[in-house]
Amino acid sequence: RYEGVYGIPILYVTDIIEMQKITEVPDMPEYIKGVINLRGRIVPVMDLRTRFGLDKREYDDRTCVIIVNIENTSIGLIVDTVAEVQDIYEKDIEPPPSFKSERVRKQYISGLGKVGSEVKILLDVSKILFKEDMEKIKSSA
Repeated sequence: RYEGVYGIPILYVTDIIEMQKITEVPDMPEYIKGVINLRGRIVPVMDLRTRFGLDKREYDDRTCVIIVNIENTSIGLIVDTVAEVQDIYEKDIEPPPSFKSERVRKQYISGLGKVGSEVKILLDVSKILFKEDMEKIKSSA
C-alpha cells in the first residue's frame, strides 16, 4: 500500500495541532479514534492510516492533528507529520487515475498534483467520511 505524501486543500484546514489526549466514543468506526477538547470545543478525530487501510504506526512527537471543516463540522485528521504548505497550480493537477475499484477513486482522491519531480495525492476531504459516519459524528459532538 502507498504510504506517500498526501495533500489537503488549505481552504478546509482550520488548525494544525500536536497530538492530544483522545477520549474514545463507543459505537464509532475503527478509524474514528474518539474526540478531543480543542479550546472548549469537542472535535472528533480520525486516524487517516486506519481509514486508508495502512499499517498501524505508533504516534510520536511528529504525529499531529489537522483540523478540517467539513459541512460546518470540525474533524481532526491524525497524520504522521505535516511537511509544508505548498502551492499546486490548477495546470499541474491531473485527474485521478482509473483504479480497478472506481469507488476508491471517487471516495478519496480528487487529483494528482505535480510538484517538480514529485507527485502528491490530493485528497477530497469531503469524501473521507461516509455520510452515515458524518451523521454519527454530528450526533456525538
